[in-house]
Amino acid sequence: MGRFSDVLLTVDYDRTLTAPDSTIPERNLEAIRYFMENDGAFTVNTGRSVPMTRAFAGKVPTNAPLLLYNGSAAYDPEKREFLFAHEIPLNLWETVHTCETLFPDMTVEVQGVDAHYRFAENPAWDAFSDHNQCARGFALPGMDLGPFLKFSLYGEIRDVTVAHLFEGSTEEIRRMDAVQARLQTLFGACCEVFRAAPRIIDVHAKGVSKARSARQLQQKLGRKILVCVGDAQNDLAMLQDADFAFVPGDAVLHDQFPNVCACGDGAVADVIYEKIPEILKNHT
Repeated sequence: MGRFSDVLLTVDYDRTLTAPDSTIPERNLEAIRYFMENDGAFTVNTGRSVPMTRAFAGKVPTNAPLLLYNGSAAYDPEKREFLFAHEIPLNLWETVHTCETLFPDMTVEVQGVDAHYRFAENPAWDAFSDHNQCARGFALPGMDLGPFLKFSLYGEIRDVTVAHLFEGSTEEIRRMDAVQARLQTLFGACCEVFRAAPRIIDVHAKGVSKARSARQLQQKLGRKILVCVGDAQNDLAMLQDADFAFVPGDAVLHDQFPNVCACGDGAVADVIYEKIPEILKNHT
């Protein structure tokens, strides 16, 4: 057994594993390979979907199922199957129609297994999806889009990068706040409604979280220690529930959890090289 055989390490993708420009520091990749070679279990714990994992498929080494859709599913990319999945208990098409009727200024997106789907012409969304290497589709009412795991509402898409959705004017943020509050009223009894970024609202099944999925996976893998790394509000539950949690020094949550270096400098590598050995020395 290797030195990390007791540990499951799950990390957020955007601005945790990656730098702000969406590149992955080589230092992180080297550290992950070292961690896995010494029997650590590693995976990404992200709001991204199966289609959006194409952005890092073949680049990020993992040896445990991917935790996707903000904890709605654990997915084995080699077998191309779910270890577990928690579906939204609503009719997909009724939900889409309600959102498009009430929020005509928003882009409504359903994140499927094979692609992300839109329901109206939107060249900006098409370009955004293509840039982020996400398979996309135009869906007509009644089409079978697979398991209903997650849907999102976007503010104006004016750039192809994920980073631009973390910025917004006072008026835009006020509008997103109002939409989020209305969605909570409509769907809050059976869904979690939250902000993945200032101008993205995500919705998935009630009780689903990155924390829950990480613990489910830890139990299935039989690892004693859960270490999590994240940066933003949608990582909060995961970080709070982890046995040990860390955030990049430039994270939104930098003042709430122990810090490592900035994400662009290899925050995940700091956790692997410095923090986990310290944990194992002091707590095992």
